[in-house]
Amino acid sequence: MSDGAGKKRINVALQGGGAHGAFTWGVLDRLAQEHRIYMTGFSGTSAGAMNGVVFVDGFIKGSRQGAIDAMREFWRRTSMATDAWNPFRQTQWDKYVGNWNLDVQPLFWVFDMITRMLSPYELNPLNVNPLRDILTELVDFEALRARDDIRVFVTATNVETNKARVFESHELTVDVLLASACLPLLFQAVEIDGAHYWDGGYIGNPSVYPLIHNTDCDDLVIIQVNPINRPGVPRTSREILNRINEISFNSTLMREMRTVATVTKMIEEGSVNLPHYRRLRIHAIEAEAEMAALGASSKLNPDWDFLCHLHDVGQRAADQWLEENLENVGVRSTVDIHEKYV
Repeated sequence: MSDGAGKKRINVALQGGGAHGAFTWGVLDRLAQEHRIYMTGFSGTSAGAMNGVVFVDGFIKGSRQGAIDAMREFWRRTSMATDAWNPFRQTQWDKYVGNWNLDVQPLFWVFDMITRMLSPYELNPLNVNPLRDILTELVDFEALRARDDIRVFVTATNVETNKARVFESHELTVDVLLASACLPLLFQAVEIDGAHYWDGGYIGNPSVYPLIHNTDCDDLVIIQVNPINRPGVPRTSREILNRINEISFNSTLMREMRTVATVTKMIEEGSVNLPHYRRLRIHAIEAEAEMAALGASSKLNPDWDFLCHLHDVGQRAADQWLEENLENVGVRSTVDIHEKYV
């Protein structure tokens, strides 16, 4: 990709989280405006994968502004397409007080109960997914696959083997993205090359190792959508379900980062000196307090005002990170791996 010369190079790891992926939209939007850095590799899962692919496709077509415009168009169309059949309308009062959760609405509980009794093969026999048309229209997958200078990795979960499948740039298709974001209670498993896949968040959210082993960039920025810390023990069923969701979708990232911490310690102690092991500089962009205020149900909220709110939260988080940490990119980690992930 052009315009990378003389810039601080970073890889980005993009978590999934449904509508919460609009936070990542805001982060990438702000990073694209910062001409002192250059994003060289992307690894994403679910909404994170879509953010990464749409960003890179937009960059190919129109450099930084092309990426910014492409991401806004993707989220605008996603909101319009999914909100059209969304029965969980929020009141203006909900929006005014910042209540973006859907589980305060009786219709949501009915919907949640139905999806636990009937599978998507029964509820959605035609396997309709509004994201298919949006991605097909917006992304030039053929041009994306042809670029050997772009490293994009997308993770999906093999339903039958319980293993992660990491698709690389030359393998990307609309089905790969839909597989990475396939929530099994809402959509039928996506078949690719005879194998069936569900949401990659169950097995790698996101997968970090492809960026370590397949790029030469030593600065990794994790765009953290799901909060790790939540003080207090959940007491109500809603609080318990929310925390289960957060723990589940953070567990694989925590495990990978523990491995990174172990290898880093071994390198620092001199107990390992192999060419395929290298010291990484880890960074994180997050807004834990704001994201922790949202329940898991809001991940299904396609309201445009909500998506724009998350975008703005992401922009502010990225702006703060750039102000405080940009000078450390290429120099040292700005995250204490042991404190945060171990």
